[in-house]
Amino acid sequence: MKRIPGIMFSMLASLAAGHAAAQPGYPTKPVRIIVNFATGGPSDIVARMMSAKLSELWGKPVVVENVAGFSGNIGAERAAKATPDGYTILISGSSPIVISPSLYEKLPYDPVRDLVPVTQICTIPTLLVIHPAVPAESVQELVALAKARPGQFTFASSGSGSSSHMAGELFKARAGLDIRHVPYKGTGATIPDLLGGRITMTVAPMATLLPLVREGKLRALGVASAKRSSATPDLPTIAEGGYPGFDASGWQGALAPVQIPASILRKLYLDIVKVIALPDVRARFAELGMEPIGNSPQEFALVIKSDVPKWAKVIRESGARPE
Repeated sequence: MKRIPGIMFSMLASLAAGHAAAQPGYPTKPVRIIVNFATGGPSDIVARMMSAKLSELWGKPVVVENVAGFSGNIGAERAAKATPDGYTILISGSSPIVISPSLYEKLPYDPVRDLVPVTQICTIPTLLVIHPAVPAESVQELVALAKARPGQFTFASSGSGSSSHMAGELFKARAGLDIRHVPYKGTGATIPDLLGGRITMTVAPMATLLPLVREGKLRALGVASAKRSSATPDLPTIAEGGYPGFDASGWQGALAPVQIPASILRKLYLDIVKVIALPDVRARFAELGMEPIGNSPQEFALVIKSDVPKWAKVIRESGARPE
């Protein structure tokens, strides 16, 4: 996991050189997008935006299949072991690709050696939110309150090993808090208990939480990303709240089985970037607080390469374990 394999760089170099022309007629049948999380979460939202537009572009059905479980690892494995012909692609959040390898002793797939990056679709700022009944109006007030009540507060995540789990562990470690992790099966599954006040807080993707914050059903205390979000320009970051360098932002990306022909990989990349550039898609990203990217496979590979040690350090220093 410490280097990107030669086969990946070889394929990406071929793609960049443009030596292979796009396979004539591709796609000639329906394309399957595997989403390795439950419906309603950020991966599902992004995949359904992409599938609708790609279907229009290609004139062929693009079907989203949700394969949730094991913190996104089951769906990632299924995509990694699919026939590498371009008719199965994965749209995934960052956790099964850059967190799971350090959190789990053994995975049934290798996210770097078994999957090739297509493009990083977007980054997703994350929010620290609480139930409005919690008497805190800032990150500092929440930390003081939690320290005054050790062991009484909880934080929800979309599952053990998920990006929201790691974000919560990072906040817990940086602030020196005694708060209990409560894993759920997907981001959407955390919402009822957050709204009901049965869970104190979560650090999760803005795409899911922002509508509830705007409706006053949850209170946002800080953006858990490196910089403020254009969707919430007046909301300070957790770093501004006293924890410099705090960054728990995630991303959504498209990946494919590693032996996919370079010509098809190139077409997938170019066509997904076309979709990302559409005005209505960019408007939807902005509404959800997502930042569109559409970088090259080579650039996405470097993002993955840099993220793996970043989260490995968080796991090591926080003592996070699968639950």
